Amino acid sequence: MALTGSNNYYEDFTSGDVYKHARGKTIMEYDNVGTTLQVMNTAEGHFNEDLMSKSGAIFPHRVNFGGVTIATIVGLSMQDTGENALREIGMDKIRLKGPVFHGDTLYAYTEVLGKDDGGQKDAGVVHFRHYGYNQDGKEVFEGERKVLIKKRGAK
Repeated sequence: MALTGSNNYYEDFTSGDVYKHARGKTIMEYDNVGTTLQVMNTAEGHFNEDLMSKSGAIFPHRVNFGGVTIATIVGLSMQDTGENALREIGMDKIRLKGPVFHGDTLYAYTEVLGKDDGGQKDAGVVHFRHYGYNQDGKEVFEGERKVLIKKRGAK
């Protein structure tokens, strides 16, 4: 099932549903270099193309910083899973499952793992598993996220 952002209140999520999110994002030079430097990650694997191409490294090119991959996949899912979010509760079980290079296009999927209304009138917690795939269908990310989401009609 594909979502487009209109039915994303607590009541709209059902355990077991899987969503393919509508947007994709091509990773550009700035995504890796700009963001990676802002968080003071200076690893040569992200910045030194010469070293990566000549050293016999696992990857023949600079690899995208994993934090950018995570943010991209979660960001692509937000239109559908965060539009009525009141609070991010947590994210765990993060797995970077494959390399992402400049020029790769990422796509996001989400599975609803569970829900808990916690006795609240206005919101409930939805437990998601997010997946990211590149343009070749290779999985590059998996992680779980819990979000407090507004119930329909809550003020």
